[in-house]
Amino acid sequence: MKRRRLLLASCTALTLALAATACGGGPVTTASGGDKSLDGQTITVAGVWSGAEQKNFQKVLDAFSAKTGAKTQFVSTGDNVSTVVGSKIEGGNAPDVVMVPQVGVLQQFAEKDWLQPLSGTAEKSVDANFAGVWKEYGSVEGKLYGLYFKAAHKSTVWYSPDALDQAGVKPPATYEEMLKAGRAVSDSGLPAFAVAGEDGWTLTDWFENIYLSQAGPEKYDQLAAHTIPWTDPSVVTALTTLGKLFADKDLVAGGQKGALSTDFPGSVEKVFGPEPEAGLVYEGDFVAGVAKDQFGRKIGEDAAFFPFPAVDGGEAPVVSGGDAAVVLKDGKSQKAAMAFLEYLATPEAAAVWAEAGGFLSPNKQLDLAAYGDDTTRSTAESLIEAGDSVRFDMSDQAPAAFGGTKGTGEWKLLQDFLRDPSDPKATASRLEAAAAKAYKG
Repeated sequence: MKRRRLLLASCTALTLALAATACGGGPVTTASGGDKSLDGQTITVAGVWSGAEQKNFQKVLDAFSAKTGAKTQFVSTGDNVSTVVGSKIEGGNAPDVVMVPQVGVLQQFAEKDWLQPLSGTAEKSVDANFAGVWKEYGSVEGKLYGLYFKAAHKSTVWYSPDALDQAGVKPPATYEEMLKAGRAVSDSGLPAFAVAGEDGWTLTDWFENIYLSQAGPEKYDQLAAHTIPWTDPSVVTALTTLGKLFADKDLVAGGQKGALSTDFPGSVEKVFGPEPEAGLVYEGDFVAGVAKDQFGRKIGEDAAFFPFPAVDGGEAPVVSGGDAAVVLKDGKSQKAAMAFLEYLATPEAAAVWAEAGGFLSPNKQLDLAAYGDDTTRSTAESLIEAGDSVRFDMSDQAPAAFGGTKGTGEWKLLQDFLRDPSDPKATASRLEAAAAKAYKG
């Protein structure tokens, strides 16, 4: 997911030697108990996670070891998953499982014939335990390759309860009500929204939520696949809606200039830091981790969220991201690797990380009681209740040259639009030109 470009530290040793001291890897682990059906086998799992995320995922690996007797080794790829995994395959030292953070990367792996389709057992679990949309995002040309284990909810607006109380407003139900509440916050003496315009990926998330609600899921899918152009009237309408927010100096802390010099962590700090400079910040459920870990906020008490509200009479959007587990054909432990994915498809596996915190599962069979706090529980419930209306982050579905590269493509063009939102049609034309080039390539 895009947030990792800022929040996750890349490992310095990208050679990813698969020894116990490999970059991002802890010691090879096993545990007692279980049926020991995979005793003596070892699987290597590669993924972008580091820090607390890696530590919590290790608990899942340890639980799998306890159940099966298999040993596990995690190695951190940093953000360059495709490049690192490709080099490992070429060097004859491929990991067995990769946790893939983008739909586009999963599709790329499948097109290169790197992946093993999921077993019948795993597919049955996906059919039983997940909304159909997650199977669609894990499939390429009708074959299921990816199991979505960890998800993000990117349709959450975070706020300081004190700021809303001081302004005399409550969490809104519609986009217009949100702007009205923001103006009330501003009138009370605190700028409304901290916008992380220095990071273009946050601006794509703003656009995607507005577009999904305003244009609807069918149009969203068409634009994500580039089967309609970015000059489509629905895009111009969404940009016009977004531009009204960007142009309103009463709503954006520091105005356009201030937003363009604010990165994602800085936007959270402006709301939840020791000296608040804004009342609200839009981004995904991972805002809570920054507010809690960096600024000591109590989630649900002095840091809360409301769902991104419905726009112009549409449905409230639920934009998501996620990490899909895939099995590489060139891995050395095919049986154990597939067994691991079968395990990840169960609510039992999801509960391990849910209890540890910092995690959302798309597995609808997971008991919500497994989550450690009411706020995370509420976020997870919203994701599950959205069912097949969930849509994966659009820019993460696009070629990286358009949807995932700093200083170019959609990121840069939306930053330019934040700087001057006066001509949505011209911005749509520039977006289409960049998209056409990237999708062709």
